[in-house]
Amino acid sequence: MPRRRRRLSRSAAALLMACAAAALPASADAANPRAPKLANVRCVPVKASTCRSGVAVRVGKQVQLRGTKLRLGMRVTFRWSKGALATKLHHGKAGWVARVPPGTRPGSVQVTVRDTAGRRSNVMKIRVLEQPKPVTRPATTGGGPLPDAFRGNGMWIWQMEKTEGGNVDAIAARAAAAGITTVYVKAGDGTTPWAQFGPLLIGALRQHGIKACAWQFVYGNSPAGEANVAIAAIQAGADCFVIDAESAYEGKYAAAQKYMTAIRAAVGANYPIGLTSFPYVDYHPGLPFSVFLGPGGAQANLPQVYWKDIGGTVDAISAHTLAHNRIYQTAIAPLGQTYDNPPAADLRRFRQLWSAYGAEGLSWWSWQATDAAHWKVLNEPAPAVTAAEPDPGYPALGKGAKGDEVIWLQEHLTQTYPTVTVTGKYDTATIAAVQALQTTNGIPVTGTTDASTWQAALKLPFVAVDWTATSAKAAAKAAAVHKSELRRQDSAEQ
Repeated sequence: MPRRRRRLSRSAAALLMACAAAALPASADAANPRAPKLANVRCVPVKASTCRSGVAVRVGKQVQLRGTKLRLGMRVTFRWSKGALATKLHHGKAGWVARVPPGTRPGSVQVTVRDTAGRRSNVMKIRVLEQPKPVTRPATTGGGPLPDAFRGNGMWIWQMEKTEGGNVDAIAARAAAAGITTVYVKAGDGTTPWAQFGPLLIGALRQHGIKACAWQFVYGNSPAGEANVAIAAIQAGADCFVIDAESAYEGKYAAAQKYMTAIRAAVGANYPIGLTSFPYVDYHPGLPFSVFLGPGGAQANLPQVYWKDIGGTVDAISAHTLAHNRIYQTAIAPLGQTYDNPPAADLRRFRQLWSAYGAEGLSWWSWQATDAAHWKVLNEPAPAVTAAEPDPGYPALGKGAKGDEVIWLQEHLTQTYPTVTVTGKYDTATIAAVQALQTTNGIPVTGTTDASTWQAALKLPFVAVDWTATSAKAAAKAAAVHKSELRRQDSAEQ
């Protein structure tokens, strides 16, 4: 987000492009004899009770695809009236299968397959069923309340000289006029402090009843040095502090632990800290969300829900974000975009949708990219929530899954099921533990996580991994494996 525009891995970008392409007419591709062709889509298992009168599945469940020119790893897109999400085609006991991605809207959904050359199949229709009702707490509050500093409406400042000409009084006045309750100002880049966050700005904002929060872009190469920059900003008077960890931090679990431990040792367990990062946790499996959002970490999760930059609708991007971030049980206060001239209707829908999800705070990137027309939209009363939003689901993890979501699950399983080792791989021991958990809680035994399984797992005792105890050799090996996996994913796209 902040230093520059977000960058996705090539494999993640390809999936997002597939989502955006789903809004285009399919007739030309479907008529191409070289394009994949779908004969039918069926339930898994075929005789599932919900499928007696057509294909009707819940989010996270598999559908079987039958047809010609289907290949492993092809993009399977699920498209509905207000958006689309994509996943990959797999092959298993049931043949060619794909899981309905978390965040897919209930109702009539079109399914298409696209090959690596961009040729798209004909359209098949399925019905996606409503998810079970969300947990009793609002979906975005997770395991604890959102700290006051993150509540309400926020705006982010990257470069002060490009923000109201650097005039702190003008910044404070505009924020107050637009109903902004918190201003996030960059206070550091790695081990380099930024002088723009200081007493003059903090004082001007507070005179208008506005909170002044600091944020820092981190790399993980010098966790102690970066922690010192964070601590200095907090001690300068910041009402809250936000860690911006993105691609540079992938695979650096020990660094994340050292960084968080140093900050908490200096500022205490209750000081309000947030994390902002990629909204699609599943597209960045090596980023240590489980450390930054785990015990002793941040109390607020601020995913960067930049729908236009990603290339999807507010509804689709937001639902997928919530589905994959809610497992960390940290209150979510999403970050929306005002840059790149998004339609005013999108800003209104973003506020309305996340209010319906239960978010008690949200913010916008960024001040210097917000023109007068968009400031006017932000100053409007919050749109009324007209109807309950469908539950977007939970990550469907199963055999072959890898990454931080698996680590988080294993850290909840390992004490109750000692055969589980935190490896980040959904291995045989993890499958057996999930099956045992499902049996104990009266959940259909599949060995794959769904909403009920996640809710049961998250109630188990949590055992955090001490990543700093890992030997340097093992850490280097893990990093090499991660890089190898990224190269493999990229080569599969070519």
